[in-house]
Amino acid sequence: MSTYFDIIMVPLQVLIVFFTIYYFVISLFGILPRKKEKKILTPKTTFAVIVAAHNEEKVIGELVENLHMLRYPDELYDIFVIADNCKDHTADVARKAGAIVYERFNQEEVGKGFALEWMFRQLFALDRQYDAVAIFDADNLVHPDFLKEMNNRFCKGERLIQGYLDVKNPNDSWVSGTFAINFWIVNHVWHLAKYTIGLSSVFGGTGMVIATEVLKKYGWKATCLTEDMEFTMKCLLEGIPTTWCQDAIIYDEKPQTFKASWNQRKRWAQGQFDVAGRYMGKLLKEGLRKRDIVILDGVIDVFQPYFMLISTFFVLCSTIYNFVPFYTNVLYALLPYHVWQVIGVAQYVIPAIILFKINAAPKSWFYTLFYPLLLYSWVPITILGFLHRHEHVWSHTIHTRSISFNDVLVPESAETGPKQIVRPKEQRKGLTSGLRTERRLRTRPREV
Repeated sequence: MSTYFDIIMVPLQVLIVFFTIYYFVISLFGILPRKKEKKILTPKTTFAVIVAAHNEEKVIGELVENLHMLRYPDELYDIFVIADNCKDHTADVARKAGAIVYERFNQEEVGKGFALEWMFRQLFALDRQYDAVAIFDADNLVHPDFLKEMNNRFCKGERLIQGYLDVKNPNDSWVSGTFAINFWIVNHVWHLAKYTIGLSSVFGGTGMVIATEVLKKYGWKATCLTEDMEFTMKCLLEGIPTTWCQDAIIYDEKPQTFKASWNQRKRWAQGQFDVAGRYMGKLLKEGLRKRDIVILDGVIDVFQPYFMLISTFFVLCSTIYNFVPFYTNVLYALLPYHVWQVIGVAQYVIPAIILFKINAAPKSWFYTLFYPLLLYSWVPITILGFLHRHEHVWSHTIHTRSISFNDVLVPESAETGPKQIVRPKEQRKGLTSGLRTERRLRTRPREV
């Protein structure tokens, strides 16, 4: 009987072993000490800093004020806010804070991807042209050295650059706390690791820097629910990888409730399946044609949600196997038992190393107890994402409070990566006021 099931189960086990080894080896490069980088410190790159905002009056003011305090010459960047289909005072708050505001109203093309595509057209029609665009979400806060770090990478020839995705509210709830842990781990064992060995990263939706020349040549045209991944794969097909800048830090607000996190992740899963369906075959064909390992690695990126479904199916089958051995188990033939033991231990050790590395707060260590809940909840979310992969209804995350840069856990050093150290209130206040003194608040709001 097992012969018939082996047609499916043996190749499935080979696939699982391949991905297990792949993820394990990649992750090791994320915990190795970083090589000291010789940085270009002279500001040269001009940036159009773009914030996509939909009904974000609660948070947009703090971000615009924060962006005015970046340690980068005033004349080399401008701040643009897209008030996209807003029914609140987002445009007024952003304009008052000193941003250049563009208001967009379109009930047919709804979502961040459409808003960005529209904004790029407005941007390219201006008299002033910029070397690159830096894209943020309205609920973000940005490290003062963000543009300085991106300028360094841009001057070295990198054209698609993703910044370090940190969390500005890791202590709000167990949900935001486990989200923070997940992002810290992924930042190291995936993005940093792949950049270290020369593979392409993937855009994360915010903290993205894109060369204007790339946008003008290839267009944006990324309007699905995960426009960041869509644009990444579109550029990868053209041979342009996305790089990773560990020292350019963005603080993103994470959901505080499980329901909000569920809705957000379901949208991500839908978009990932959508992108996989449209780009997996193209990437595989192009990667094989060019014999380009970087492009072929992109196939693995977009295949991840499918691997989640496959591995879940195998876990169910292996559970049945304990009672009825209906297929040939070749896992230990493909990979020795002691290797499986090492990998099993590593999945707990590596996250702990990363939390030690970033000097995580005690509360974050406590939230590791809930971390499996976040991981295993991806299973039903991924299944729902697959079933609804052709739907494109945007799910907006609502923000109800404002967090200033003064309240964020400030990194000790961008050289060694974000350190989750709570500074004394007086010291944090001094840092922020010092930045205000260092940078004059630009008050050049323009009505558009």
